[in-house]
Amino acid sequence: MTQPPQPPNQPGEQPQPQPQQPNQPGEQPPQQQPGQSPNQPPQQPNQSPGQPPQGGFGAPQDPPGVAGGTPAPGGFGAPTPPPQQPGYGYPQTPPGQQPGYGYPQTPPGQPAGYGYPQTPPGQPTQPMGQQPYGYGYPGQPVPPQYGQQPGGPGGGKKLSTQAQIIIAAVVAVVLIIGAGVWFAATKGDDGKDDNAKGSSQGADGGKEKALGGGKEKAPSNPAAKVAFQLPQPKVTDVTDVSGSWVTDSLYVKTGINSVVGYDLATGTVKWTLPLPGQVCAASRHATADHKTAIAFEPAKRKPPRNYEKCSEVGAIDLSTGKLLWSKSATGSGDEKARFNEVTLSGGTVAAGGTDGGAAFDLATGAVRWKPQVNAENCYDMGYGGGPALVAARKCGAYGSQYVVIQSLNAQTGAPVSSFKMPTGVEYASIVSTKPLVVAADVGDTAGDGSGISDFFVVDEKTGKLKVKISADADRFAARCGSTEVETCRHVAVGDNRLYLPTEEHEGAGEYGDTNEIVSFDLTTGKPTAEKAEAGDRYTISPLRMDGGNIIAYKRPPYDKGGQIVSIDGGTFKQTVLLEIPSDEAVREAESGFSEDYSEILYTNGRLFMSETMLSKRSGSTSRQEYLVLSLSTN
Repeated sequence: MTQPPQPPNQPGEQPQPQPQQPNQPGEQPPQQQPGQSPNQPPQQPNQSPGQPPQGGFGAPQDPPGVAGGTPAPGGFGAPTPPPQQPGYGYPQTPPGQQPGYGYPQTPPGQPAGYGYPQTPPGQPTQPMGQQPYGYGYPGQPVPPQYGQQPGGPGGGKKLSTQAQIIIAAVVAVVLIIGAGVWFAATKGDDGKDDNAKGSSQGADGGKEKALGGGKEKAPSNPAAKVAFQLPQPKVTDVTDVSGSWVTDSLYVKTGINSVVGYDLATGTVKWTLPLPGQVCAASRHATADHKTAIAFEPAKRKPPRNYEKCSEVGAIDLSTGKLLWSKSATGSGDEKARFNEVTLSGGTVAAGGTDGGAAFDLATGAVRWKPQVNAENCYDMGYGGGPALVAARKCGAYGSQYVVIQSLNAQTGAPVSSFKMPTGVEYASIVSTKPLVVAADVGDTAGDGSGISDFFVVDEKTGKLKVKISADADRFAARCGSTEVETCRHVAVGDNRLYLPTEEHEGAGEYGDTNEIVSFDLTTGKPTAEKAEAGDRYTISPLRMDGGNIIAYKRPPYDKGGQIVSIDGGTFKQTVLLEIPSDEAVREAESGFSEDYSEILYTNGRLFMSETMLSKRSGSTSRQEYLVLSLSTN
């Protein structure tokens, strides 16, 4: 199969720095330096020369030397000492995202909040759409690849993807600045913050109750305390640590050339799975019995090149830490295929990339299909998993390529339906597989590096377009990987709705910005009347669906702690599930985890925030940096 010329300086080849999170919604702390651009993606190393950037999340690699250990006292919370980890390679993900998305104008006179086009409200909600598949990291992904501009009011024109790529080429790898000194067992007794409540806030401040069909329940007291923190391991190069999952008893996180399982409550290492090389992709999905999939390199990286092909695919039992099997697949010749992403749907593990796609039986590792050359030069760039398996295929000769979205029979790989994306689409991202929602930047029109100009709602059985939802890049803040298929974040699909956060804008108060979560009806494509407000100086973003509810994270101003809230999918009433302490040490730690470049998992009263990228510490940096921060209301 003829491969197209490689685009210059794709994400993953020139990692961009991931700065500390200074630009918090609302007022800035006195020490904040002007002009600092937060939320920039760390640089992506270890890309094969001449290959397009890899996507997806790099998989877990654990810290050796800590297996069975108990977090050492010190720091705040019950810290786990940093394992002595060998430097490890790099995630296969592209930095710059494809531009944002334009927005439809509609009849005047309709009431609408910020971020809404002037259109009549949509139809009543319908049965629940895509649910979270297991407790894998929602992808909130992954991995640094958004090219997001500094926080601030939405509405300004953002850098184009081309501009971001040029900037990425000259930006040096910088330290990922982490949290400051932590205090042991910090508690969140300082009460709830008034400004954290939007106009639709619905915390009852008391009795535990089921939330609108969701599984998450409101505690009697949402004030959280630090459960544990994991120090960052020392690395000698920019290193991807994307990938995290939660089971009923474990928190599982990537380490160095390994995957590590930690006690859910204490952070004590329960198991360590050593791997022959760096994990280069990890599924955001896990099965009900805690199985998931990763892709990894066949050997450890060696300087000065520090590169190994991402060719091995394996299945992990998250409960035991056992590698169930590992396999590779040949591409067009005898060489092993290189993969950029891996996902999971039912009993099928699917991996895709520029060499094409392959699939394996989750239980046995038996190959279900592998890359094949055809007359149209088609190959599977990647797959969306979860309740269904959907492929994004690129076809045609270079210069006249097109993208096709195919719902697949997960057992055979045979297409159930096909939808050809519009002319001008170079890459497409699967937001949801059931219902099937696809995001793309049509004709590079978004202009903000978000990878989105439009959302396409497709009938997964017939392949027919149901509706196209255009969204103004200056109004909405969802992000998808520029070349990856399953890396969208700040977006949720459920209850026959698409939920999006608006860009930040001026709040009602004298200082500080805010935003909202709004929704679109998947049947009509029109915005609904409801919105969930973050409240002055806070910003809000959806993490995942919980039945008919949306679980969302509220990023606080510099002098407050953040919140996890449940939003009723019909009324948009908010209930606070967890509130992070506003102590200075905890605030510093929380602010070090960017929503764009960190993984945020919440389940059953426990919050896990983790880094997705590490880099060599600067000699001038004295602050303690953390890989994971866990808080709990239990």
